[in-house]
Order: sequence, then structure tokens, then C-alpha cells
Amino acid sequence: MKQFISVDDVPSVPRLVDIALDYKKQPFKDKQLGEHKTLGMIFLNPSLRTRLSTQVAAKNLGMEAVVFNIDKEGWQLEMNDGAIMNGSTSEHVKEAAAVMGQYFDIMAIRTFPGLKDKEADYTEKYINQFIKYAGVPVVSLESATLHPLQSLTDVITIKERWNQPRKPKVVMTWAPHVKALPQAVPNSFAQWMNGWGEVDFVITHPEGYELDPKFSGSAQIEYNQDKALEGADFVYVKNWSSYNDYGKITCTDPSWMVDNAKLRGTNDAKIMHCLPVRRNVVIADEVLDGPNSIVIPEAGNRVWAAQAVLSEILKNK
Repeated sequence: MKQFISVDDVPSVPRLVDIALDYKKQPFKDKQLGEHKTLGMIFLNPSLRTRLSTQVAAKNLGMEAVVFNIDKEGWQLEMNDGAIMNGSTSEHVKEAAAVMGQYFDIMAIRTFPGLKDKEADYTEKYINQFIKYAGVPVVSLESATLHPLQSLTDVITIKERWNQPRKPKVVMTWAPHVKALPQAVPNSFAQWMNGWGEVDFVITHPEGYELDPKFSGSAQIEYNQDKALEGADFVYVKNWSSYNDYGKITCTDPSWMVDNAKLRGTNDAKIMHCLPVRRNVVIADEVLDGPNSIVIPEAGNRVWAAQAVLSEILKNK
């Protein structure tokens, strides 16, 4: 791999998953691979699991990780080409990304959508500017439209818990939230489920929350949550704001929260979420604290996903 921005950068999803699961068994087997190499982790918005798991993954490979919260510690960046910089921005991404590319062997970037301008968000201007000017491989730690490290983690988590000959039924369900959230995680989860092709995949949400078809792809769309959950083996719970009525909350129906009653029609489904999760809004306590929840081991797998990605990029440098 030369970069990691989406599933399209991965030659073989099953192979990458196997590499990650092997690292879970032998975390330090490639300790020399990243020796004398530096990972620059650039954050334009907050992170907990993504930041910590990627740092641990880099350490397992012998890399040095440097974390820079550019939104708090750096100059305000200008992202537009041809800009007359007589306003609040002090440095252009052309110089900033190019300079950081001189310091790091791999750059990992976390950006976030504004949820006001669909075109600006969905052209991925921020992360693409870093890719354009850095001159080194770039790893997405989440972008305006995708979160590939989370989705690789989700594939890993499903794979290691499924040992039946049939394909598992995986349902991604919308759930209510108190504020508008981006479509990055659901976009990415749908893209990876479709790209993996080893599951029967269903998306359920209220009308008005349809995702961009280029990400939802061939997934079955069901507006009746109870019907969608029938026979589910894995339920991925996530809120997102409207794509068509961009960035808006068009429904707040609390009945979409996942509780034990929702699980009765499933095949004793395992419950997944990318975290952080608002308890008793998105998922009820009884589910998160119950035997069906795998959100903690799912989060633990973030290390092995990041380690697999970094190792494949290091091998191709």
C-alpha cells in the first residue's frame, strides 16, 4: 500500500485482516520494521481511540510517533489555492504539509467536516491537500467522509467472532443523537462491508437519512428497524446527520435507540459501536453493559488495524 484513505487503497481486505489478527497474536514480531522511522500524527480535531491505538501500533513496529494538534498548537492553515492571505490564516498548507513531509516518513491526518457545505466536505479538500503536498505516504485517521481505520477494525472484529459456514447478517442501524454528526463512520462501514463481500449487509434508518449511494452501494436499505434486525448476527449502531438535507437532523425518534427489546428478533446479535457513545440515547445501558456488547474488544482491535496498515506502508517504502 502507498497510502490508506479508503478501502480502495487496499489490494486485499481479507489479507489485511489476516495480517492484523496475526499482529494481535504476535505484537512485536516486526519490531525492527519501523526502526529509525517517524510517524507524524496531525490532528485538526480531537481523538481518543484513534490517537492512542495508532501510537501503540507505531511503537509495536519500532516507530517513533510525533503528535501535533495543529488546531491548538499550530498556525491557522489556509487550504485554498490562490488565496490572498490577508485574513486569519497565517500559513498555507502548501508549505506546512511540505515541511512536515521533510520530518516524517509517514503522515497520519485527522480532519472533520464542517457539515455546512456538502461539496467542500465530500471533495475531501483538507486531507487531499496534505496528500498533494506532503510528499510522503498519508494515512487517514478520519476525514470528512470516511474513517477507514475504524472500518478495518470492524471487519477484524466480525471476522474473529464468526466461525459458521454461512455469511453473517450485519445490520447498521441509525440511532438518535443530541447533535448533528457526520456521515464518515457509516459511509466507511458501508464501503468496507461492500468491499469485503463476506457478509449479508443491511442498512436501516428513518427516511431522510439515506447515505451517499457511492458508499452505501449494493446494501439493502430497510426503513423498518425491527424488520431489518430480524435474524441479525451483528448490529452496528451509529448516528449520522442527513446527507441529502446536508448536516441537518431530520428525525430524533427515541424509539430507534437500541435496547434489549430491539435484540429479541436478532440471532443473539453482537452489538458494535465506534465509540464514544451517548448512553441511553444511542444505546441503552442494559445493552452496553450486557453480554451482547463487544464495543470494548472492538476498540481494542484498533491497535491491530493500525499496525497492519502501517506495516504494509513501511514494507512498500
